[in-house]
Amino acid sequence: MAWPDRFEGQPEKLFGGVKNYWHGTLDQQINNMAKAYNSTAFNEWVAEARAPPIPGSLMLYNRLVSLGFKIVFLTGTREAVRQARITNLKKVGYHTWEKLILKQTSERGTTSVVYKSKKRAELEAAGYRIIGNMGDQWSDLLGTNVGNRTFKVPDPMYYVS
Repeated sequence: MAWPDRFEGQPEKLFGGVKNYWHGTLDQQINNMAKAYNSTAFNEWVAEARAPPIPGSLMLYNRLVSLGFKIVFLTGTREAVRQARITNLKKVGYHTWEKLILKQTSERGTTSVVYKSKKRAELEAAGYRIIGNMGDQWSDLLGTNVGNRTFKVPDPMYYVS
């Protein structure tokens, strides 16, 4: 039995409340950015909204949605490409989520661990409970408010400290 399947019959009944969510990042975990890995061309690639899905991540997403989890995408991608990210997500099969949190201009220069810890703390302060936290970088999983379970997804392309 896969870990999320333990929550068959609605996660809110198991954990109380209706704001139980599964947290994931976008780059190299939800969308395959390997074709675009060129530091000077990455932003242009994101703006084109052509990143294919990672099949296993899409299957997990569909399973989590069917179990009643709220999905929150928290990424270091800049706010300026929000519409491209939404277009890309919907085009490849991610049709519903609770929140899509992108990095604001005022947050530039903030480390990934500090930025993501702050955003997770804000979600918890708003009444959300992080049941699962999945990321391709250790910076996605370290810091504060990491959730009940963390899952490190391999990423052979790059490392974010």
